[in-house]
Amino acid sequence: MAIELPCEADVRCAPETIFDLIVDLRGQERWLGKSSSFRGTHEISSGPVVLGTTYREPGPFGVRNGTVTEFMRPTTVAFHQPMSGRFHTGTIDVLMRYTLAPGAGVTHVRRVVTLEIPGSLKLLQPVLVRAFAHESRRTLLALKAYADTLQ
Repeated sequence: MAIELPCEADVRCAPETIFDLIVDLRGQERWLGKSSSFRGTHEISSGPVVLGTTYREPGPFGVRNGTVTEFMRPTTVAFHQPMSGRFHTGTIDVLMRYTLAPGAGVTHVRRVVTLEIPGSLKLLQPVLVRAFAHESRRTLLALKAYADTLQ
């Protein structure tokens, strides 16, 4: 069963600028600091980020091997990043999707992380969901804080 973790924010910035920040995997450190869950994005496939771009994100629970699966500038981008658990505990299927909708002086940003947790990790599900929800909120708030200064 899939678990959805939505977050939303109104950002005082154009959707094109926000979209470009989200997909600039090589320049993320400008607005997204490292945390106990996020240690940076590595091994980004060559060229600018487009549909099909691949990358790796190591973390405390495992490694996320990501692919850009939707890319519709400036409204939608999605990243499928299954996370292979440490110690062969299974793979958590992770889909992260941003939708951007322009409004009066703001862009409404919706970030939804969808998780599918394997049976081998069901006992840890509350801890994993809490960690993913916290990191998702932290990421969206960091994006908002940075983009709000660009107006």
